[in-house]
Amino acid sequence: MIQRLISICALLLSAASVSLAAELPRDVVLVEARGSQYRFEVEVADEPGERAQGLMYRESLADNAGMLFLYPEPQPVQFWMRNTPLSLDIVFVRADGTIARIAENTVPMSEEMIPSGEPVLAVLEVKAGTMRQLGVTIGDRVRSAAFPEPRN
Repeated sequence: MIQRLISICALLLSAASVSLAAELPRDVVLVEARGSQYRFEVEVADEPGERAQGLMYRESLADNAGMLFLYPEPQPVQFWMRNTPLSLDIVFVRADGTIARIAENTVPMSEEMIPSGEPVLAVLEVKAGTMRQLGVTIGDRVRSAAFPEPRN
């Protein structure tokens, strides 16, 4: 009986995750590195509940897909992999669009905190290994209509 209840709860949580994903706004993010641009189609999590849910319970992610977490103002943030069965690259983005930190190949289901290390305006999560494969490093740029271009 308890196993059946656990299974039903897991199914409901999975369905809620899929439902939430279908309702999130979508955007295109460009990551610029070594003179090249890489395009990602992302779900945008810009509300506290959406940011808390993130990619939890997702079992797959396309190579050019991800999630963009947006904050109302630059701030230090922390992520964890609780209830996330996928390994991810977590890219912390400063207000000027430059990459502050990349946490590569995160450990699925881990509750270890992954800090930004400094105030950031956005965080991009993509499939593990993507940033290394593309040669993306700290200081490279992330562009999105979801956050403004810096003015010179």
